[in-house]
Amino acid sequence: MRRPTLNLLVDGAAFVGFVFLVSTGVLMRYVLPPGSGGRSVVWGLDRHDWGALHFWISAAFLAVLAFHLLLHARWILSVVRGRPRQGSGSRAALGSVGLMAVLAIALAPLVSPVERVDREGAGAGASSTHELRGSMTLSDLERATGVPASHVLRQLGLPPDLSREEPLGRMARERNFQMKDVRRIVDAYAQPGGAFER
Repeated sequence: MRRPTLNLLVDGAAFVGFVFLVSTGVLMRYVLPPGSGGRSVVWGLDRHDWGALHFWISAAFLAVLAFHLLLHARWILSVVRGRPRQGSGSRAALGSVGLMAVLAIALAPLVSPVERVDREGAGAGASSTHELRGSMTLSDLERATGVPASHVLRQLGLPPDLSREEPLGRMARERNFQMKDVRRIVDAYAQPGGAFER
């Protein structure tokens, strides 16, 4: 394949990847915002499905851009090196430092420690040590935390005969409480003087 044709294909693929990356990002930010979970779908995909697609589009976009840079490697190196008579090598050093800075900033979140926070943004010390999700049922919650489902229902002011197999997220929407309320109940149960201490 001739070089101009290959460049055109790679540049076209990069443009298409960028458009899809932006469109899925806008979709997740404004059409299916955080918290929409499994309640809202577009084309049969919920926010998490679109997030997975967004990730794979970004990976493909990165691969296309890397290939684009590889195709133009000689030109990039000649620009970074500059003309031989300039001789100081400062452009090459500056380019290397810039590349290392970009990589360091991009990789920093991946190697940084993960901190658990509650929905109000408090630090890990104020949040539950148990991972609670809206997809969990009361039975799942009881197994994961040791907090009896009857205690959770009583604290939420709900009837004791509610199904233990209904997802908490759905129950929260229908019964007008929030997952942070369940987290508080679980945390309070484990506190000194709480039910674990009785």
